[in-house]
Amino acid sequence: MADPRGFLKHTERELPERRPVDLRLMDWKEVYNDFDKSELQTQASRCMDCGIPFCHNGCPLGNLIPEWNDLVYRDQWKEGIERLHATNNFPEFTGRLCPAPCEASCVLGINQPAVTIKQVEVELIDNAFDSGWVQPVLPTERTGKSVAVVGSGPAGLAAAQQLTRAGHTVYVYERADRIGGLLRYGIPEFKMEKRHIDRRLEQMRAEGTVFRPGVNVGVDITVAQLREDFDAVVLAMGSTIGRDLPIPGRELDGIHQAMEFLPQANRIQLGDTVDGQISAKGKKVVIIGGGDTGADCLGTSLRQGAEIVHQFEIMPKPPTERAEQTPWPTYPLMYRVSSAHEEGGERVFSVNTEQFTGENGKVTALKAHEVAMRDGRFEKVEGSDFELECDLVLLAMGFVGPERADLLDKLGVEYDQRGNIKRDNDFAAIGQEGVYVAGDAGRGQSLIVWAIAEGRSAAAAADRYLAGASDLPAPIVPTQVAQR
Repeated sequence: MADPRGFLKHTERELPERRPVDLRLMDWKEVYNDFDKSELQTQASRCMDCGIPFCHNGCPLGNLIPEWNDLVYRDQWKEGIERLHATNNFPEFTGRLCPAPCEASCVLGINQPAVTIKQVEVELIDNAFDSGWVQPVLPTERTGKSVAVVGSGPAGLAAAQQLTRAGHTVYVYERADRIGGLLRYGIPEFKMEKRHIDRRLEQMRAEGTVFRPGVNVGVDITVAQLREDFDAVVLAMGSTIGRDLPIPGRELDGIHQAMEFLPQANRIQLGDTVDGQISAKGKKVVIIGGGDTGADCLGTSLRQGAEIVHQFEIMPKPPTERAEQTPWPTYPLMYRVSSAHEEGGERVFSVNTEQFTGENGKVTALKAHEVAMRDGRFEKVEGSDFELECDLVLLAMGFVGPERADLLDKLGVEYDQRGNIKRDNDFAAIGQEGVYVAGDAGRGQSLIVWAIAEGRSAAAAADRYLAGASDLPAPIVPTQVAQR
């Protein structure tokens, strides 16, 4: 283990400081200051190398966390990134965007602050890039088989990299004009600067993966062409249909899905010009939805110069400590403050919006009331009605499945009760030979670590189909898919 007495000597959990709010609201750079290497190694020394490392169970990728904590503590950074890359294709993404269920499962977290697993992870990969250790991994032989990956988010990229390294010719199709999926256009720059995507894509191109942005499969390439040109297909287009709020006044101008708003802001940071951009500048903004997407809308609105921002959440405010119904080692229900919440705005819990009102076709206010949870159902709190002025409403209530018309219906896939693509115990689309499903398109809206894990597992399944056997690791076994 890193240091047998590390967790006794260093009882405090330390993380890099966030830049001052006034300063970071002036730009779109990531919010964290650099973290001193010696401080990181001290934090790594707190890992106890448990006999049963529950952090493995918390991580869908099966990251070998105690091993690379030990290697970082011992200043063996190159060996550490090799152990990290053995299970995770893109630690620069997960180290910035994952909510770290591994830390929720840390044994030290039973009675002390958990080990800073996520910070060690991101420092490992950033140091590896800076040191020139992230090099192309070329296949030992070419199979002559070809695979189309539809979608270039974390699931699609993970599947593509694994299949390329197995020796197949892999084409990644993305309907947007740049590769990256929601990593590119859904995640604000202040959470992850897009240079991290670009440097990983350079490695993947050097390995042989071919990227085709600006191609809408099912329209620009027909289903017949897709099936004729490729030996296998991996569907990884994500869950992109935003949950709507069908209440009176929904048709008014000024009410938008989060994924109409966020991509435009990202495009501006990439140097594009967006005609008719949805902007929060000078506006009274209400964000409906209290999750990560809502927080992304909050931080973006504040940087654009919103006059005031309210973020609504229908659920009650979580407890400040781990809730009894989510005991260790499960991911805890508790109140969390993201960097965006530090920056401004008002969070409003236990509230339900019932109507939008407006003038001249534009939203000017909303009507809402408080709710209470009784017997598992929301009930209106009598006398709690209120009206709030607003001229921009952003709907950030999650996603309900992949879009169907252009490709999926034409392909003839089946859907489950939640609107996701049906698949069998080996990630294969039901009734579609040689077609595999990875990430949110089959699982439903979930975490980035699940997307990468499913991309790796679907790649292993596709490789078995193409080659008869596979040496690719599959972090998710088929029975786990069947049980979800």
